[in-house]
Amino acid sequence: MPLKSTEDIKRIAKTVLKNEADALLKLVDYVDDSFVKSVQLIYESKGRVVITGVGKSAIIAQKIVATMNSTGTPSIYMHAADAIHGDLGNIQRDDVVICISKSGNTPEVKVLLPLIKNFGNPIIAITGNLSSALADSADYVLNSTIEEEACPNNLAPTTSTTAQLAIGDALAVCLLDMKSFTSNDFARYHPGGALGKKLYLRVGEVADQNEKPFVLPGDDLNKVILEISSKRLGATAVVENNKLLGIITDGDLRRMLSKGESFEHIKAMDIMSSNPKVTAYDTLAVEALKLMKTNHISQLIVEREGVYVGLIHLHDLIREGII
Repeated sequence: MPLKSTEDIKRIAKTVLKNEADALLKLVDYVDDSFVKSVQLIYESKGRVVITGVGKSAIIAQKIVATMNSTGTPSIYMHAADAIHGDLGNIQRDDVVICISKSGNTPEVKVLLPLIKNFGNPIIAITGNLSSALADSADYVLNSTIEEEACPNNLAPTTSTTAQLAIGDALAVCLLDMKSFTSNDFARYHPGGALGKKLYLRVGEVADQNEKPFVLPGDDLNKVILEISSKRLGATAVVENNKLLGIITDGDLRRMLSKGESFEHIKAMDIMSSNPKVTAYDTLAVEALKLMKTNHISQLIVEREGVYVGLIHLHDLIREGII
């Protein structure tokens, strides 16, 4: 088979993306009272959302579960085939079941539906076939109909699964809004990732990991250089009686040395910047990053109740995954 040209590859990719984008825009017209009632049902439920499917729809089900869990709607995934071989025990009395299937007539789904109905749990269908067994059995139907798959043979689940995923996202975001889910709530569910760190990591936690460079205003240049070098933060604070007087960075040293003047009698107070940028100990690290970017600086003084407690460097924030 001959290799595709660069233009052929670009054309195929653009066709796929346009196909899926057009399909998603058409879903807007399918947001109806059934969608509203589905959101209200889940919101008012005292149980969890159990999301099930087969094949590629099962993979989409797992993604929707992950999104709902991370935005405050307790959810679990259950494979439709496993459900009829023992996993039905996952469904509790107050749970709401969402079943995802493009055709709505998948054998495993057809077997599963009456079993769920016998339990008395409400069923929400996400399907592209409004005349299917799934649509007939569901309490509410969310229409995910597409005209064709992005696959040139109209076989591989591509556009259909994108549509299913988008509907799941719409459900999750509606529920998020109804629950008044805040950034602080989000941080509680994402404590280990970069997203969570942006919402909870404080400047003080970063500064506490570093050494605390400082010199006195009357210290000579040798002392200043040793302090900057040994503490490895590229700067040192100038402090007297616990009061911050200024900051000296390695850039300040380079600029002074480039002048070629004698520096035998130079003291810290002579070369310090007396109005350094300062942040509070409890400031979010992401806010400190904004301050650094705005002022084009790499170090930031950290204070606690007006007392110098340390320095943070831009590299600290990179290490923490804030950037």
